[in-house]
Amino acid sequence: MGVRIVAIGGTVSSLSSTEMALREATIPAREAGAQVDVFGGEYLSRLPHYGGEEHDQSTGREMVEAVREADGVLIAAPGYHGTVSGLVKNALDYLEDLATDRRPYLHGRSVGLIATAYGDQATMSTLLTMRSIVHALRGWPTPMGATIRTYPGIFSPEGECLDERVRMQLKLVGEQVLVGARSLDSFPEV
Repeated sequence: MGVRIVAIGGTVSSLSSTEMALREATIPAREAGAQVDVFGGEYLSRLPHYGGEEHDQSTGREMVEAVREADGVLIAAPGYHGTVSGLVKNALDYLEDLATDRRPYLHGRSVGLIATAYGDQATMSTLLTMRSIVHALRGWPTPMGATIRTYPGIFSPEGECLDERVRMQLKLVGEQVLVGARSLDSFPEV
């Protein structure tokens, strides 16, 4: 069976640079023939607060099932006030549904991280927060984490990355998730 990569991230904006960066990072996996599932801002925006009144067992099921079967995960979050957006954090809270699995949470999965923001400080603090979250979920963050300082024109309206430095960061994160997914394939279950 082939490698499966799940990408989670974005914002409530349909032209989110965070989601465009996430999709750019999936290119190495797609080119290698991996199955790639993207849960972007539109999907995440429909998720009620995990454990809240509107949450039930079917909520977020498609994303949780995809992560359950994933070999690797990409997560992209905008830096809002120096940390992960509530939208992305709520989506990651849904991974609590994997707590009692044979591979709990992100156990045995490589995880590539992308932080976007208008300021460099927010990208770094957001990336560090995401690394802490992934460690708490037993995942294996890739050595490279992309910190993308966004600005108008970094992506075309079609989603093409127009900045060579940014494109190389995202490619490296995507490649490392793929290599990690293949390397951790025989990782022992709990």
